[in-house]
Amino acid sequence: MNLPDRHTDDEPDTWHVLQAVTATSRANIIADIVGHPEGSPSVDELSKTNPSLEKDTIRGHLSVLKDVGVVDELTIPPGERTRGYPYKFYRLTERARDLFDENGLFPETAWKRQYDRLTKDAEMRELEQMPRPTPDRDTSDDDRSEGLTAD
Repeated sequence: MNLPDRHTDDEPDTWHVLQAVTATSRANIIADIVGHPEGSPSVDELSKTNPSLEKDTIRGHLSVLKDVGVVDELTIPPGERTRGYPYKFYRLTERARDLFDENGLFPETAWKRQYDRLTKDAEMRELEQMPRPTPDRDTSDDDRSEGLTAD
């Protein structure tokens, strides 16, 4: 069987994207991103919805998903961060949403309904209420704040 070749430019081909998103843990993370009320959870939130995964494991999966263009990392600018709260959040890229829609994967309405059914502790509800950065205000290259958590 011949597999499609990886594109030579910076954009991974559909085969590699689908390969990355079909791993069970990554699929669960994507479902949680899609279902999240703001569409951009932090690692802290993802660790609560995926209790069997360590935060470092979640970060590793997010790194793979970033590498294949499925998620973007959004960062709250240093002067706007709140001590002790996450300042990095993850959302689907438009390309990924289009690909998922074309292939009937991760339907937003169904995953939002599923996410709404989760039992959430006070910390989870508080994390969900946090303001999120918008893609046009992202400063992901500047992560030098002390006393803050990126999660």
